[in-house]
Amino acid sequence: MTTNNKASSRPDRVWQRMLSGRRLDLIDPSPLDVEIADIAHGLARVARWNGQTSGAHIFSVAQHTLLVETVMRARNPNIDARLRLAALLHDAPEYVIGDMISPFKTVLGAGYKTVEKRLLAAIHIRFGLPPELAASIEQQIKAADRGAAYLEATRLAGFSESEAKRLFGRDPCLPEATEADYLTPWSAAKAEKRFLTRFNAVLGS
Repeated sequence: MTTNNKASSRPDRVWQRMLSGRRLDLIDPSPLDVEIADIAHGLARVARWNGQTSGAHIFSVAQHTLLVETVMRARNPNIDARLRLAALLHDAPEYVIGDMISPFKTVLGAGYKTVEKRLLAAIHIRFGLPPELAASIEQQIKAADRGAAYLEATRLAGFSESEAKRLFGRDPCLPEATEADYLTPWSAAKAEKRFLTRFNAVLGS
């Protein structure tokens, strides 16, 4: 498999080797080195909430992104496929850099956000999205993200409803069966498979 040779030419290693064989340069990530199988595999093994959730398995970032897209569709069933794709990929850089909790991102400052933004732009280009989303789209994704965070916080992470409401906003009120499915932590293999299945369905719609 070919890969971007910029990553291998630097004196200090700033790239990560993926199971696909790609080497993704963190300073100058190329869309050509982004594979959805790598993203799904990585996100299914990254824990939300630093692993401080109940259940037999971690609550993975892959499962979280599916929940975010589900919250978005519940609010607007006719939402555009490109927006659903952007929602599924909104945390995709975490397959490389992990899921830093918001308080730690604040401590780290702008450096973390710069790397994250660079990676997300490469991922967007790889899958036909603009490098930077319009503010209105980002706001819709953020609203769904906060709704998902409310559910995760109260159902899995031990937050009271009043505390979660103050931090994340209101309960998105998903159907009971949907909530039971998406808020029961899945195994890594199940999260990876369901993420890929949903990604391919959205990409093909």
